[in-house]
Parts: sequence; structure tokens; C-alpha cells
Amino acid sequence: MRVWAIANQKGGVGKTTTTLALGRGLAMRGFRVLLIDLDPHSSLSRAFGVPADPPPSGVMELFNPEGAELAPLVRATEIENLSFVAAQTSLATLERRSATQPGLGLALSSALARGGQAYDYVLFDCPPTLGLLMVNALAAADRVIIPTQTEPLAMHGLTGMCRTTDMIERSRQRPLPVSILPTLHDKRTRTGNETLRQMQEQHGARVWEDAIPNDTRICNVDVLTQSMPPAQYPGRGLSAYRRALDWLLASERGELEQAA
Repeated sequence: MRVWAIANQKGGVGKTTTTLALGRGLAMRGFRVLLIDLDPHSSLSRAFGVPADPPPSGVMELFNPEGAELAPLVRATEIENLSFVAAQTSLATLERRSATQPGLGLALSSALARGGQAYDYVLFDCPPTLGLLMVNALAAADRVIIPTQTEPLAMHGLTGMCRTTDMIERSRQRPLPVSILPTLHDKRTRTGNETLRQMQEQHGARVWEDAIPNDTRICNVDVLTQSMPPAQYPGRGLSAYRRALDWLLASERGELEQAA
């Protein structure tokens, strides 16, 4: 089992789209994939048609004092090999609970230790804030993928997110590789191209050499949540995500071989 956290402390950078696209791509390559929605806004859960009311069972149960099992919370999707765990708006209350309920910082790690072996990849769709949920995801992750827009303001969020991953890496005392995925890129603009170049200069091999284009077709959730052969991917966006997945898997293979 490999665990990827898709995270950025800045909102609107394409975290949920990235989680869906990468998870879908992994599943269509034959991997057993579980997506876990950690955002109280529940965008990933809504993409799969889970209503907000009545509140669904999902991630919140993993933070119960007794530690719920993962398997009963998992929902199947139309895409073979792809499942997910829904988020709830009540996740926003966890910060208050953490003051009186010890052990919440490792709730997701514990849940995966009990039930994650059924999957080849687990992807966390993280909220855009540094708090208990993101810390849980980073503590459990084997890799952090940071989607980030190619615009100047996004660079500040990227720097902050890299500092956070460095802090978590020191705390847990094992490597936490970071992969930076430029998103929502408009190659027609000088600002976008200059920001992408600056990102690559500052963060080197951590940054994908290409970028996910600003493609409105991948805003259509049906494209991301329905089964479709790779040859029929509509538009530039999903094709770019397929190439990005190639890069991520190659990076992971290289790191595992180096560690062996």
C-alpha cells in the first residue's frame, strides 16, 4: 500500500480535481485505489453524488474514540478498482475535540494499519488549512503531491506547504517525498510562464517539468467519475494528468530502488 496526500494550504489550486484524476488514472492501470475525502466542504464526495443531508457515514467515524473500521465506510464507484470514503461537514469540529481527545493526530494512520492493506494506493484529498486533518494525512503519507497554480500569489502558498512537509518529516523521522504539480496553467500568458519557470528554479526536481493546462472540460465531474478508456480522454487536461501520473510513478520507483 502506498499513501499519497494531495495537499496545499492555499485553496482553489485543483486539489480535488487532482485527487480524482490521479486516482482514476491509477485505477484504470489496474491498481486498487481508495480516495479519502478529508475536506469538510466535501467536494470529492459531492462529485460521486453523496448528498450532504442526511450526513453520510464516512471519515468522521475514523476519529471516534473506539476507532471505527475502514471497510464499512468504503463506497464503490462506477470505475473499476476505484472506491472512496466520504467526508462530512462535521469534520470542521475536530479541532475542538483534539484538545480533550488524545491520539487524534494518528487516527488515519491507525485506520490504514487496520484496513488499508486491501488497496495498492490510498489518496487523501486534504482541506486547504493546516490543522488536524492535514497533519493526519501528512503523518500517514508516503508522498505529498502539491498542486499549485502558476501565478505569483500561489508561490507563497507553495513555500508554506513545503515548510509544513519539512516539519512533519522531522517530526515523524522518516522521509516524506514532495512532488509539485503545476496546475491551471495558461501558457499564453507571460505571468504564467514566468511563474512556472520560477517554480522550477526554486524547487528543482520536485517540480514536474510540464503543467496541467487550464482546461474547463475537467471541471465536468462526469469526466472524472465515469469509466472511460485513456484513448477517449476529452481535452488536454486529462491527457496532462496521465503524463503527470507517469512522472509520479517513475519518481516513486526511483526512490524505492534507491532505498533498497
